Amino acid sequence: MSGPPVVDPRQLAPLVDALVEQGWFVAEDVVDAELCRALYTEIIQLAERDALAVAGIGRGREHLLRRDIRGDAIHWLERESPAQRRYLAAMGELQQTLNRALYLGLFEFEAHFAHYPPGSFYKTHLDSFQGRTNRVVSTVLYLNPEWPIDGGGEMAIYSSDSTPRELARVRPEAGTFTCFLSETVPHEVLPTRLPRASIAGWFRRNASLGGRVDPAR
Repeated sequence: MSGPPVVDPRQLAPLVDALVEQGWFVAEDVVDAELCRALYTEIIQLAERDALAVAGIGRGREHLLRRDIRGDAIHWLERESPAQRRYLAAMGELQQTLNRALYLGLFEFEAHFAHYPPGSFYKTHLDSFQGRTNRVVSTVLYLNPEWPIDGGGEMAIYSSDSTPRELARVRPEAGTFTCFLSETVPHEVLPTRLPRASIAGWFRRNASLGGRVDPAR
């Protein structure tokens, strides 16, 4: 799949500046609309075929299914389609940009489709606990076209104070892209009234030891 740049290059400098200044970045129309449509078609087809896995919390032996905390179903991106390959290639380019600008030492990007059925949510959490894993920068690309104002399903971003304040509320409209520091930015997915589609991703630092990936996906 060819076409215009996947990520609007005009957004790269504001993205880097926002990560430095506040730890998070949100903007609309960041990712190419044609690619968003192709990825949206994929996740809807996966959902219709019941080919999504119920998401859990934690990893390895600590992995648990907790529908009272997290209600989405997922499918990892494995370069199975031209759309997936194009998106992952673009995230590879963003990884290089972040490494050049911020010296983060990011070595790979992992991502999965996330489908939230009506009524589902994901309670406030961090994507990575300090010193526990190697997720450094998180991303979310939203895929639903023409998301209604009353559709719910927004991502709320909070301060990391002892008394958290809501800093932003992101409507899950196709092409909107968020990027934030995995260890320090609390966030949640508010209950959605409609099926909600996105791609969640993480840039990781290499914390492997003795040939063992830390943490395993």
